Amino acid sequence: MLQQPELLAPAGSLETLKYAVLYGADAVYCALPQFGMRAAPPNLTDAELQEACIFAHARGRRVYLTLNTLPTNEELAALPEAIEKAAAAGIDAFIIADLGVLRLAQKYAPGVEIHFSTQAGIANYAAATAAYELGVKRVVLARELSLPEIATIRDNTPPELEIEAFVHGAMCMSVSGRCLLSSYMTGRSGNRGECAQPCRWKYALVEERRPGQYMEIGENEDGSYILNANDLCTAPFIDLICQAGVDSLKIEGRAKTFYYVASVTSAYRRALDAYLANPNADPFELPGDVIDELNRTSHRHYSPGFYFGKEQALQTPSHSYLREWEFLGTVDSWENGAARCTQRGKFSLGDTIEALQPDGTTRTWAPAWLRDADGLAIDSTPHPMMSYTMDCPEALMPYSLLRKRSGGEEGGN
Repeated sequence: MLQQPELLAPAGSLETLKYAVLYGADAVYCALPQFGMRAAPPNLTDAELQEACIFAHARGRRVYLTLNTLPTNEELAALPEAIEKAAAAGIDAFIIADLGVLRLAQKYAPGVEIHFSTQAGIANYAAATAAYELGVKRVVLARELSLPEIATIRDNTPPELEIEAFVHGAMCMSVSGRCLLSSYMTGRSGNRGECAQPCRWKYALVEERRPGQYMEIGENEDGSYILNANDLCTAPFIDLICQAGVDSLKIEGRAKTFYYVASVTSAYRRALDAYLANPNADPFELPGDVIDELNRTSHRHYSPGFYFGKEQALQTPSHSYLREWEFLGTVDSWENGAARCTQRGKFSLGDTIEALQPDGTTRTWAPAWLRDADGLAIDSTPHPMMSYTMDCPEALMPYSLLRKRSGGEEGGN
């Protein structure tokens, strides 16, 4: 059991990993292009993994590598080399779901910790203890557990066994991610990181004697999304999760942007620090800006997941994302009242800008002037990745994130 809970953030790229570290993660989890359960993000090359470990370790943070697919017989031959390279790069742990991969990791990287993935479906203390006896350092619990169930696992397992649980992000309708819908309907395996998310598609009822007559189930004009899960958000009760015995608080989102990861990590850093500063507070007082920050990312409706039972666990009335803020760019440097930035979204003079800094503080202002990379005056930032300078009366930290209010919902997924 860790001395104090760890905040664990996702990274689908080297850039995202750096932002996760700078915005408060104690550890990050990432993957190589193969074996990592996420095919959509770019993931890391061997060289980038080594750079990631150097970057994180220099700041006292840890790096975990996911090897949590269920490999085929044909894929096993490539695993020893991948394991040895990852160990040489300096990773701190493997996240594994398959018993064969576990044994290969123990053979080819005996000094690296093994964390048992949520894909392994650890849902009781007997399974957790069995994993520990196999040499597992940490279990990532099944997402279907309540707080009392987690506390029971903690009370009935060796204290040396660490417990990890998801605290924020997208949820899957299937048990511990074991789903065949995507494979059956599209040929893309959700168990191999290629999920097409058919659980979030629009569906209608058809009566067998009335082919072609599609009937809505209810809810709204777009139909009912009977498989569509809310997003998990546990910040308001992060104290209860820690008190249940969870050692590592895991944010979902290796397919998310670096802006999303930085923003959510920053919010949970503030929430966790507030708890650690006064762990005996009753009631726990969540800093007022935490939920505001979480609402500045693109997300579905939030729910507490299964932590308080099944009643509010998954269902959402809409397939749309809530998106009230638009990401504009990053700050490269600030000097003498001017910020040099890189564009990630267009804005114009007259817009009010907010900057989130790596220390969690924010700045708000309306720039009075803009200049392009050649120093010429401009009235907007229309070009992707363009460099520009704008006035900013207060100092801004490098890696600050720029955004503006946009409002409304995004359609689709």
